[in-house]
Amino acid sequence: MKKKLAIAGTAALMLAAGTPLVSAHAATYGTPTISLSAAYLSGAVGAVGDPTVDVTVAQSGGDVSALTVSASASTKTSVAGTGDVTVTGAGAVRQLAVTARGRGYTNLTVKVTGLGGKTATKTLYYAASPAVQNPAEARYFTGASDSSAAVDVGGGYTVVADDENNVLRLYDRSRSAAPVKTWDFSAQLGVTKEVDIEGGTLIGNTIYWTGSLGNNKDGIYKAPRNTVFTTTLSGSGASTQLAYGRSYKQLRDDLVAWDTANGDCYGFAAGTADGQAPKQIDGFNVEGLEFAPGSTSTAYLGFRAPLAPAVMGGKALIVPVTNFDKVLSSGAKATFGSGIELDLGGLAIRDIRKNAADQYLILAGSWAADDNSDPYALYQWDGVAGHAPVKRADLPTTDPGGWEAIVAVPDLSVAGARVQLVTDSGSADLYGDGIAAKDLTHPEWKKARAAWFTLN
Repeated sequence: MKKKLAIAGTAALMLAAGTPLVSAHAATYGTPTISLSAAYLSGAVGAVGDPTVDVTVAQSGGDVSALTVSASASTKTSVAGTGDVTVTGAGAVRQLAVTARGRGYTNLTVKVTGLGGKTATKTLYYAASPAVQNPAEARYFTGASDSSAAVDVGGGYTVVADDENNVLRLYDRSRSAAPVKTWDFSAQLGVTKEVDIEGGTLIGNTIYWTGSLGNNKDGIYKAPRNTVFTTTLSGSGASTQLAYGRSYKQLRDDLVAWDTANGDCYGFAAGTADGQAPKQIDGFNVEGLEFAPGSTSTAYLGFRAPLAPAVMGGKALIVPVTNFDKVLSSGAKATFGSGIELDLGGLAIRDIRKNAADQYLILAGSWAADDNSDPYALYQWDGVAGHAPVKRADLPTTDPGGWEAIVAVPDLSVAGARVQLVTDSGSADLYGDGIAAKDLTHPEWKKARAAWFTLN
């Protein structure tokens, strides 16, 4: 009893002296940990639903819900400051979003504060591209910037091809985000360089893809570009799967031989000659692929170059491949129908796509431009040779990137029909540092813009 009283007396004296009592069983907390799902993040000024990163936190000896996450510093607040960082969630994984103030780069310090006042930090390297017209209608597909063809696979998802590599990427059409899945068929195609994929279309469960078939930008023949191939589609939406099918690597040769046998009408031999750049008015460059009305065998090849005739104001050219299914399924030599020449106001074909009702949209652009320096327009067509296309919309050309792909064609007879297009932003200076997007070091900073347009 005397011992207990002595202890109580000592405690009273300590409290009176202002000395805190420490329990022999007081909790001890380790230094918290923090990790980011990606160290690099891209956004856009005025964007809706920019990509986010996951922040995973933990602390030994502490309840994870008691940890707080915030941005504690920014190296360039004119791009994004600490107050422009939003963190949501309360568990071990939080979601971090950034609202861009201006174009450029900043390094954001992301801090977790744990129990006992202990902290840890990570750096998020952030890049913001400029505002665009109608930002609410824009989404950004990150991971690559040179988008060149898109095929809708249902469930709100699209597979997007790239003309700088042979990777096919699956994106949620409604979100700004990295690809959900990727496939690289280089090994199956037997190539180590890019096929320069420029067009794709879906028939049944087979997606047909075509390379540009032209020389490279320096006028040098590169065999991988003379490739068409198929992938087999299974599933849809986020569950989409692609499997390699077959390829054919002589379509360019077949086209040149056909044109030569028919009086060299379109100058294909000259357009494919050594030293001939593909993006010339008299060059040779395929960018569109779609099947003829009601057909699963005849495919339309839409040419970016040449124009027909190859003069300013010339018509856009389509060459029907009448046995395209057999070309891919059995390696049959390609056969062709008569060329189809369309008046697109002096523009060429950058993509062509139809819907189940055989209503076609043609994305028309310059044979020369890799960006938005020349006009772009959308034309409606019925797919019948001799029938004139009708312009449905002029496209904006003040924002980074050139219009390159049609994701899917809506019912064009419905007022207010909306179509989603994707840009090739590879040549664009997205962040104001003079670096083309295709040359950026980090794939998270590379991106193509998908935008919705209402047709007139």
